[in-house]
Amino acid sequence: MRTHDTLPPPAEGEPADGTATTVPDGPADGLCTTLELDARQPLPELTAAVNGACDRAEARADGSVVLLRLPDAPAGTRAWPGQVDIRQINRWERAVRRLERLPALSIAVASGACGGPALDLLLVGDYRIGSPDLRLLAPVNDGHFWPGMAVHRISRQLGAARARQIVLWGDDIDAARARDLGLIDQLADDTEEAAHTAAVLMGRISDRELAIRRQLLLEAQSLEFDEALGPHLAACDRELRRLAAAAGSGDAAAESGDAAGVAGE
Repeated sequence: MRTHDTLPPPAEGEPADGTATTVPDGPADGLCTTLELDARQPLPELTAAVNGACDRAEARADGSVVLLRLPDAPAGTRAWPGQVDIRQINRWERAVRRLERLPALSIAVASGACGGPALDLLLVGDYRIGSPDLRLLAPVNDGHFWPGMAVHRISRQLGAARARQIVLWGDDIDAARARDLGLIDQLADDTEEAAHTAAVLMGRISDRELAIRRQLLLEAQSLEFDEALGPHLAACDRELRRLAAAAGSGDAAAESGDAAGVAGE
């Protein structure tokens, strides 16, 4: 698999000015659905780009990977989300949630300034790669941290104490601290090579079964034991059935081989 360094020529009827878009797979890119985000674009276009990537990922078979490219945001993009209404915010949050719950695993690759929509997408990535110059920008308007679902995810991923420091003070987070906090899994000078390696490895394990385990992890911090028991038992039952089916297939193949051997004697 190779990741996409540049956008392909726009198809007929599509914008040619760098609008956030889903990048079509290259001929060797059999595992990956790529979304490259342009944080300068209006929220409705960003939402459409995320939903488009989800559509493509859902149409693929197990083993697919979604690659989220989050390039350096231009100056002046800290304020988020701009002049929008609550319905547009709702659509955006639902699109990000849809991405978070895809059966496909996702890899986020971030460099430079990462804030606003890019930060939202980074926080839902299953595996997160950052460049050494990465800087997570708190989405702040007039001194106030934007109260979107990034607050919820930061709190769940870091715990209330660390999240409080970030949300109340709105400090930027450099690459080293992001890794120490667990917001980034890997720092790499060559993010292209890191993304390529991660996509190949994750493509081997990305399927609906792994997505179920991810969902159990996401729910673990909000559900009490008795509430979580049902979903975990359902997942265990599903796994037992899968293992039994796999064992049955293996036994059938062995019996077929034995029969063929007897017939050939």
